[in-house]
Amino acid sequence: MHYSNFGLSNTKRLLTCALRDAYAVPAFNFYNMETLNAILNAAEITQSPIILAVSESALEYMGDDILMGMIAGAKYKKNQIALHLDHGHSFESCKHAINLGFSSVMFDGSALPLADNIKISRRVADYAHKFDVSVETELGVLSGFEDENTQSESHAYTDPDIVKNFINLTKTDSLAIAIGTSHGAYKRKNNNESLRFDILKQIAKNIPNTPLVLHGASTIPQKYINTINKFGGNMENAYGIAPTQIRHAISLHIAKVNFDSDLRLAFTGAVREYLFKHKNDFNPRDYLSRAKNEMTKHCIDIIQNIMGSGFKI
Repeated sequence: MHYSNFGLSNTKRLLTCALRDAYAVPAFNFYNMETLNAILNAAEITQSPIILAVSESALEYMGDDILMGMIAGAKYKKNQIALHLDHGHSFESCKHAINLGFSSVMFDGSALPLADNIKISRRVADYAHKFDVSVETELGVLSGFEDENTQSESHAYTDPDIVKNFINLTKTDSLAIAIGTSHGAYKRKNNNESLRFDILKQIAKNIPNTPLVLHGASTIPQKYINTINKFGGNMENAYGIAPTQIRHAISLHIAKVNFDSDLRLAFTGAVREYLFKHKNDFNPRDYLSRAKNEMTKHCIDIIQNIMGSGFKI
């Protein structure tokens, strides 16, 4: 089914507006009804465009019918929402998402030889553009662990000298780059490490009309780490990307920023705290509602204080 039947937008339109007005659209990963509602509530409160991101493993977890049923039932202004496949690792995975009704897909060929990355990226773009679906690709490798489908022990910065040729050959709509971010909750040894803004500036100069994307950009708020550890967890030395650095990256041509780990931390911290304080409570609605509300608060904070995308509708 085509995404227009769900009232969705593609990311090309959303990111074009973001580049024009110097803000970024948040891409929030979700995994179930509660996390989807948390994101939609934040978007409605802030009147922000959003990208609903679904990884291959999250799609498998929810199932095609449940996922698309939830999207069909969403009440938010859908023409300001894109449904995006995050880190599709094959042409078949991207094709499947497009046929389901996704309005945007990412083909992640960053671990492949450059020639193979170009070849499959172009194949995905040729198929997606037949249905007016946006395509994001990636150059450079991010280290870290997000889930069983998205992990790497290596890191390689994006080479500014090849980005123009890559975009020309693949015909993709946006480009995810590696400038020092990483997947997961352990991104930094401390909060003082800086992103490679020099690389970002050169990439933006070489492809000024292509929206750029940051993956692995969660801030890892210490208040959530502290909550998790206080109520039974064990997450030591977890540091994220400072909000000031993300805002600076947005000023330098970043139009889309992905957030996953932050949302997991907010959700999990709230569940741990509630169950610790209410030892006799076994009603999932109670602790899931608390977690959903905390995740909504954090999405609002990201939209208002980092993305600058609030009230852009």
